[in-house]
Amino acid sequence: MSNQYHTITLLSQSPEDTIEIGRILGTSLHEGDVVLLDGELGCGKTCITQGLILGMGSDDFARSPTFVLITEYEAKFPIYHMDLYRLEGVESLERMQVDEYLYGDGICIVEWADKADKSFPKKSLTIDFSFISEDQRRIKMEWESSRLNVLSKEITKSVNSVD
Repeated sequence: MSNQYHTITLLSQSPEDTIEIGRILGTSLHEGDVVLLDGELGCGKTCITQGLILGMGSDDFARSPTFVLITEYEAKFPIYHMDLYRLEGVESLERMQVDEYLYGDGICIVEWADKADKSFPKKSLTIDFSFISEDQRRIKMEWESSRLNVLSKEITKSVNSVD
């Protein structure tokens, strides 16, 4: 199997678009997958998490776990939603002992992953958000898995692709 990374860049016109992108991605996630979310405050990380959780079959509504650090949701696999916004260095992450989540039987979704980016599995799905306007976001996804290529057709039917 190749170590080639697949990249797609999308334009989200609204929070609803971002949730839909997450929902489509969530249908393809498997046990052990790690999703790393990066971008400025208010750029859509929690919206895409809401969609990911929906796509994995959960009726739970994701909220930013900023003060809790890790929130667990039930779906076809356990979902561990982490928020590293208040994390102070990689040492803090190591003290949290997140390896049991990252390499466990569930799916991890990590907001503010750039605070500890060297601590995560190399085969993680990375999603970077950037502001275009008040409602529009550029969403760049990179994954070693060819699942991203398969999903890109379904995703681009729902939202606009950006070169």
